[in-house]
Amino acid sequence: MTFSELGLRAELLSAVEAQGYTTPTPIQQQAIPAVLNGGDLLASAQTGTGKTAGFTLPMLQRLAGGPRPGKRQVRALVLTPTRELAAQVGESVADYGRHLTLKSHVIFGGVGQQPQVDAIRPGLDVLVATPGRLLDLQQQKHVDLSRVEILVLDEADRMLDMGFIHDIKKVLRVLPEKRQNLLFSATFSNEIQALANKLLDDPKMIEVARRNTTAELVDQAIYRVDREKKRELLAHLISEHDWHQVLVFTRTKHGANRLAEQLSKQEIPAMAIHGNKSQSARTKALAAFKTGELQVLVATDIAARGLDIEELPHVVNFELPNVAEDYVHRIGRTGRAGSEGQAVSLVCVDEHGLLKGIERLIKRDLEKRIEPGFEPDPNAKPEPIENGRNRRGGGGRGGNGQKRGGGGGQNRGQGQGRGGEQPTGTRRRRRGGNGNGGGRQQA
Repeated sequence: MTFSELGLRAELLSAVEAQGYTTPTPIQQQAIPAVLNGGDLLASAQTGTGKTAGFTLPMLQRLAGGPRPGKRQVRALVLTPTRELAAQVGESVADYGRHLTLKSHVIFGGVGQQPQVDAIRPGLDVLVATPGRLLDLQQQKHVDLSRVEILVLDEADRMLDMGFIHDIKKVLRVLPEKRQNLLFSATFSNEIQALANKLLDDPKMIEVARRNTTAELVDQAIYRVDREKKRELLAHLISEHDWHQVLVFTRTKHGANRLAEQLSKQEIPAMAIHGNKSQSARTKALAAFKTGELQVLVATDIAARGLDIEELPHVVNFELPNVAEDYVHRIGRTGRAGSEGQAVSLVCVDEHGLLKGIERLIKRDLEKRIEPGFEPDPNAKPEPIENGRNRRGGGGRGGNGQKRGGGGGQNRGQGQGRGGEQPTGTRRRRRGGNGNGGGRQQA
């Protein structure tokens, strides 16, 4: 099948061809006709399978030729959980809509709002937004959502995980009752089904991969190692195998900073990205990583959401996530769109319960390895994992004496938002905040 067989107009086909795509992915083959048909849609597919084009292309076609939006009005609204993902979706809208006369813009927190206000004022065909900043501007009457024709919830599972459900409900209350709703998700949880039942009207359901599966082209391996030797093992693996473009995940911002500094001291170029970094610093680090100038990018789950790096060869879990579903999201950064990739996890005795939870979720046992010279101490005792996210799921109930979802963490709704956003019901201001996003606590 080709894109031309999906019923897309010539302007969109030309833009798709310019992006180098010729054959639609399975999610695109099913989603594009469904969206063009005008009904609601609930779609689930693994990360990296083309979900963004799956809703962007038909959304642009439905908007093309329609009435121009009035002042501050928005015709299509795309909600995403993080600013990186919002920027990525915004780029796709601009790329695919380059031959159309539609106007689009992206808004998120962590930056000044005035340029965003100025862009919205004449009216937009497509607005891509994170929930917190959208509600800020809506409450200040800078954006009118009463004429939205199409609503897209992208990475809806992650928005629920991040505590944005209350913000989503607030947005829904100011939208027109009659509209097309598209709910896209990398995983297909019971919570997503519950949201879909409330939001969607007789939706078409698409699930192109079994729930919580990992990409078949990703080589997954576990290296057992003592917690104190993880950094040395990581540096050894990178140098020994001459790895380049290595995306490394840590649980915390502090851990990301420390690891990046330590690797750099060992002449392995590394930088960290997380919510405490400015948007310009995050953009600079990501650009250097994409070009290969930066060998290692160390990230938290929050900051890595929405990273779109073609043919990323290596993902390393320096620390296992406290929520098993996050493992699927993490390694989904590699092995994208038919490319091969390698996912390595460094696992110490503290994380055995988390590992069991991951293997239960993905319904497979992961290969266990021991690197010579880094053999773990068989008598080592597990210690509590600090600063975990105390959310649903995680590394098995009671694993290693931890509370469900990992110990030592903040309760959801009390912790910080993610990707520069924070659920409005729990938003706090730092002293000296300027009210433009910069004064808000960031994850």
